[in-house]
Formats: sequence, C-alpha cells, structure tokens
Amino acid sequence: MNKNEIKNAIITGADGFIGSYTTKYFISQGVHVTAVGRKAVPMRLAQHELLTYVQCDLDAIEQLPELLERLDYDAFIHFAWGNVSVADRADFGKQLGNAFTAVKCVEIAAKLGCKRFVGAGTIMEREAEYINHAQGFDTFTPNYYALSKFNAHYMCKTVAKDLGIELIWPLITNTYGPGETSSRLIVSTLRKIANGEALSFTAGTQNYDFVYVEDVAKAFYLATVKGKPFYEYLIGSGKARPLKEFLLELIQTLDGMDDFGKKDIDYQFGTAGFSGVSLPISTFDASELMNDTGYAPSVSWKEGVQLTYAWISQIISETDRQTDRQTDRQTDKQ
Repeated sequence: MNKNEIKNAIITGADGFIGSYTTKYFISQGVHVTAVGRKAVPMRLAQHELLTYVQCDLDAIEQLPELLERLDYDAFIHFAWGNVSVADRADFGKQLGNAFTAVKCVEIAAKLGCKRFVGAGTIMEREAEYINHAQGFDTFTPNYYALSKFNAHYMCKTVAKDLGIELIWPLITNTYGPGETSSRLIVSTLRKIANGEALSFTAGTQNYDFVYVEDVAKAFYLATVKGKPFYEYLIGSGKARPLKEFLLELIQTLDGMDDFGKKDIDYQFGTAGFSGVSLPISTFDASELMNDTGYAPSVSWKEGVQLTYAWISQIISETDRQTDRQTDRQTDKQ
C-alpha cells in the first residue's frame, strides 16, 4: 500500500485525544476521513472538506455501515475503546466487551472493502504477556484493560486473516501533549507543578518511553500506508530509559525556563508505590517502524514538555479568570 492508494479512511474514536490528532494528520495528507465518534457534535474536530463526521456508539457499531455515505474505503483505523477510567479498567466484563467490539470492527472493515485494518495497541500488552508467563509473580495490580487489548490483538489478527484483510497493530507507549485531559502521569504531574503542588513518584527505576502526540499521529499514518501486513509496530521515541531520568529532565526543563518563571518544585522519588513490571529497554525498540515506514519523531522530550505545560498553564489561567468573573458577578448582586 502506498500514499496514492489511500484516499478514504474510517477512524473510530476520532474525537478522542490521539484519534483527533491522527484524523487531522490523515487529512493533512489529502485523505478523506470518515470520523466516527459517540457524541452528536465533535469537540476536537473542526469542519473540513475532507472530513465527514458520523455519530455511532460502540454498543451499536454494527449499525455503522447504515450510517455511512459511502461503502468503499481503503483503511479502517480503530481507536475507540470505552470504559477507560481507573475503576472501569478493573472491570473485566467491560474490557472484554471492548475486545469483542474490535473484532466486530474488523468484520465491518472487510465488508466495506478496506485493504487494511489498523488497531491501537499498547505497550501494556507486553506487560500483560510478561506477567502471564512470570512464575510465582503475584504482586501485580490486575489490569483487565491491558489483557483485553492483548486479546483484541490476537483475535483481530486471526479474523483479519480469515477475511482476507491486512492487519497492522501499532503499540503505543506513553503519549502526551496538549489536549490530554486524563489523570495519567505526565499531564497530572504538569498540572500539579502549575498549581504549586508537591510531587511524589515511585523510585523511577522502571524503563519507560514517551512520545509527543503529533508524532504518534504521524506514526499511525505511516504504519497504515507503509507498514508490512500483519506486523506489530512499537511507536516510540527511540530513546527509552528509566522513568526517573525523564521526570528529572521534565523538572529541570520547567525550573530553568524564563517563560514559566522560576519555580521551587517540591518532588520526591520512592514515596509512591509501584506494583507493575519493568520491561527491558529492548521492549521499546521502535526500529522496525522507522526502517519500514521512514518514521522519525520530530518533537523532543524537552520541547514536548514545554508545549504541554504551556497548554496546561493556559487552561488553568482561563479557569481562574472565569472563577474571578463569577465571583465579581456574585459580589455585584450583593
């Protein structure tokens, strides 16, 4: 498959954090995207001549073909995954339902003539596999989200083979950037710094990698267009290292930037518990994606931290101004 062969794509979860960036990147490459989301009106996607938005909940994904303006597509990119809160990730029924929905999407993609189905995998699949084969390892925190992603990968691959559609399965490491509203490590850490809160981390000896969201979007496009059939591609920076090194650089970056003002960031390592696994550095090897597709990250960790912190600071400032205005109005009424 090459750039000229992909003209129409379906992207589920297109209004989500990573999905919206990916949708915009596909459009920037001249691809018409049918964006599928659960809300009546998308929050992150603006109108564009190459964008068609379709509202369809995951629970009703079988109805998707009936909602489409066209029935011939080149690729189906599946980001949608419901129930991702901390509590819901511990609900195996909900997470297995997500895996089943992913398989349904492969079947729909085949019916729509798609040459390729691209799933949104996660590095946690490798953690789940490690834990599953680790003898006597019983101190981990159950993660049905990771297990269901692993199951979805295997089942989608099998069904895709049966239906004659090529499957590509990128594994996302840790994505961050402006627009992320979750409580995950980086965005929550930056939010605490902006609010002057103390930081408490694990010892940080576990290996990690972080990738700026725009680079992740580019990676999904390149994997869709140039990836090899039935390949699993790790989307990484190519510079994985112990988590503590990432966090220290993050703190030093913000502490030394005039734009953010001199800060006295209070932080400690080893004060938070850790019940996961530390995967070897080789697990984060992104060379296959780079060699097969030409992918190369363009935003460094330092630059990405600055961009994300600037966005968070702006959001906090806007919230403070809104609060002040509300207070002023209430005072005027007294």
